Amino acid sequence: MGRIFEVRKSTMFARWDKMAKQFTRIGKEIDIAVKQGGPDPNNNSALRRCIINAKAVNMPKDRVEAAIKRAMGKDKTDYHEMLYEGYAPHGVALLVETATDNPTRTVANVRMHFNKAHGSLGTSGSVAFTFNHVGEFKIKNNKLDIEELELELIDFGLEEIGEDIEGNIVIRTPFNEFGHMSKALEDKGIEVITAELTRIPVNTIELSEDQANEVLKLVDNLEQDDDVQKVYHNLK
Repeated sequence: MGRIFEVRKSTMFARWDKMAKQFTRIGKEIDIAVKQGGPDPNNNSALRRCIINAKAVNMPKDRVEAAIKRAMGKDKTDYHEMLYEGYAPHGVALLVETATDNPTRTVANVRMHFNKAHGSLGTSGSVAFTFNHVGEFKIKNNKLDIEELELELIDFGLEEIGEDIEGNIVIRTPFNEFGHMSKALEDKGIEVITAELTRIPVNTIELSEDQANEVLKLVDNLEQDDDVQKVYHNLK
């Protein structure tokens, strides 16, 4: 009985850790969005996107409001967005997006994670070309006709449309069409679950289970770093 409790407790703490990490990531995104476009989501599309994603991970409204106020305050933290590129073991490409108030600390930590995993941190441009930078929207499939929706959105930068394993509709656009698509979905009254800028690998690499676990361990260690926002890889 004690063992079952320990497993449940471990799972519970893991869920809390994941939630805390999500809240921290979105808090930094809110900070950056407010500094770039102001605190009014009606006039700041990046902030609207942050608020949508905050709802998706059940981030309390008061925490969102506190993050906005903090970004406007005199004692606000000055975050810098930095992108690191490199290779995990077995030639898997990695992109690491960070938001940091101390780039020197962040690059040292990222390099340490790569070195410990026998990977290598590369120079700017060494890996990014192997990923497409796209906008991705997930919307509720409230009995929508996907083919009809595709025709409606084609003029707003639609590049791909399909369904995920949960039955939600996933829409992808080129990076520079993200704002157009966001406005189109809003104008059409379509409920957006998440709206993100993401990176999709052009090609993927297939590895054995043991090799893949080595790569995923590095990805997990990077994701646990407080300065890291997202990690992308081309592991199949």
